[in-house]
Amino acid sequence: MSPPVAVVTGANRGIGRAIAVAFAAAGYCVLASARDPASLAGTVAEAAAEADKAAGPEAGGGAVLAAAGDVRDETSMAALAATAADLGGVHAVVANAGVAGPTAPMHEITLDQWRDTIATDLDGVFLTFRAFVPGLIARRSGSLIAISSMTGKRPLYGRTPYAAAKMGVIGLVRTLATELGPYGVRVNAVSPGYVSGPRMDMVVRRQAEARGVPEEQVRAEVSSGSPLGRMVTAQEVAAACVYLAAAPAITGEDLNVTAGVVMY
Repeated sequence: MSPPVAVVTGANRGIGRAIAVAFAAAGYCVLASARDPASLAGTVAEAAAEADKAAGPEAGGGAVLAAAGDVRDETSMAALAATAADLGGVHAVVANAGVAGPTAPMHEITLDQWRDTIATDLDGVFLTFRAFVPGLIARRSGSLIAISSMTGKRPLYGRTPYAAAKMGVIGLVRTLATELGPYGVRVNAVSPGYVSGPRMDMVVRRQAEARGVPEEQVRAEVSSGSPLGRMVTAQEVAAACVYLAAAPAITGEDLNVTAGVVMY
């Protein structure tokens, strides 16, 4: 029996890379996607190693493949869906690709900056899901997972385009879950909190610059907002995605992975 297929966009680094690795470790055939497929070499190697480790020496690991995919381009997403279909029935699609967008007061953000953020973080989820939905309807099963953010549900200074896009993702997920439920297709969102890593370092730096405060103050605020007193890891976000892909009674949900910073 062939393994289930999971597709992950923006899988070349950060959360996306961790998600691809986690699905491989869980026994999925993983199609990892990014605009530049060459940037996926590290993800493919790590995911393949985890797949072999999880399956054991006798069983061997599932395939881990790289593919080009620009979530802002519908032709590119259609091609990605076709590639995935050639691997067998797609079980899970994780729309992870996104950009941080600018950090500035809203009235200082240009229309081009606004549109660039929305085009990737919201339109990109729409185009990704739209490319795969017909196949999932035909199979009458599958799991669509969008990476939103707690910033879609609470303020973060200077991040209006990002916050608007991520709240839009939650609305998209809830409505699409209602549309696709009769076909056995589930749609959920994962809303990470402060995820430790290079991207978070950039966010902290930009927040400090925009607010005119030391970076240490911003980092202290980040940790103090969590009952656990810490950030979350990319691997913890990835584990939530694998869980949702295998949770048959969960749809239309927005799962917080925030170490308790957001509880709604």
